[in-house]
Amino acid sequence: MKLYWGPHTCAIGIHVLLEEIGAPYETEKVDVAGGASREPPFIGVNPKGKVPTLVRDDGSVLTEFSAIATWLARTNPGKGLLPDDPEGEARAVEVIAYVEGTIHGQGYGRLFMPAKFEPQDAVHQAIGLGQGSVKAQGRQMVEEGFAILDPVLARHDYAAGNAFSIADAALFYAERWAPQRDITLPVNMERHYRRMLARPAVHKVRQIWGEE
Repeated sequence: MKLYWGPHTCAIGIHVLLEEIGAPYETEKVDVAGGASREPPFIGVNPKGKVPTLVRDDGSVLTEFSAIATWLARTNPGKGLLPDDPEGEARAVEVIAYVEGTIHGQGYGRLFMPAKFEPQDAVHQAIGLGQGSVKAQGRQMVEEGFAILDPVLARHDYAAGNAFSIADAALFYAERWAPQRDITLPVNMERHYRRMLARPAVHKVRQIWGEE
């Protein structure tokens, strides 16, 4: 397997899962911020121009965080990366969907790329609905998202119960961005983040990514 990743991206969650599994894999760093993910040769691997991108042993390419994470869990059942009961699995998928779609896609999306959310017409520009307000809206969405998930982590150690799962890899990448944007994690989210940082797989990945 080969994982394409980029600094400061959600690909760190998939990288952590690969380390948790312990199977052989390669990595290739992509300068996403510099535009390399939308240029050859990477665009030939993933026309979406996004990371994480996983090239499997048979040469097929898998994209999107939730799809890659689920496939890794399903193909490595002995690692317990996805709860085997319907309720637990549903809760794990629920967390991933909320992190990807709302906290990341809508909240952090506005913080990282406000121009994509900023109204471009002259009327909205005239009344001050520019990048500043877009970023403020994004921050509010992230903070509200964390506040909604925080009580879940008050009831158990991990996102979908008392065992690590693919949902925690998703939650971790979102938590990791918080201090970079001066966002304070709620108490239970902060506890979960510290618990994740203590995992050997996370420690190793952060070393590879130059964060330790």
